[in-house]
Amino acid sequence: MTVGIGNDHSALELKAEIIEFLNQKGHEVIDYGTNSEESCDYPIYGEIVANAVAKGEVDRGILICGTGLGISLAANKVKGIRAAVCSEPFTAKMSREHNDCNILAFGARVVGAELAKMMVDVWMNTEFSGAERHVNRVNMIMDIEEKNS
Repeated sequence: MTVGIGNDHSALELKAEIIEFLNQKGHEVIDYGTNSEESCDYPIYGEIVANAVAKGEVDRGILICGTGLGISLAANKVKGIRAAVCSEPFTAKMSREHNDCNILAFGARVVGAELAKMMVDVWMNTEFSGAERHVNRVNMIMDIEEKNS
């Protein structure tokens, strides 16, 4: 699977560990940056990764900022994106299984590297259940997006 990853300056070290982890699992990773410790604006990278996912350039995306919140909010403004901020594996699993989320976000100042790897692993290995009730709910979310765009 091809994964796009993006981050702000607070997440450089964690991003490097996640890229290595994904590569070891056989995934191709496209790094959309930043690759600088200089303070930067996380919405830029949230939008870049979200556009790559929405256009099908990558299969899924991972976003990391200080909390995961700001970068996910930016990503969720892109049509077709369902980015979930997670801080533990159960929510990461449910974001895929029930909500068909295509972007996982988390905070470098919230979770450590090992917990982040657990979340990434479960998220990457969980498929959307396809159960009718979940399909209907995801469609409802997409309808809201359509109505308001």
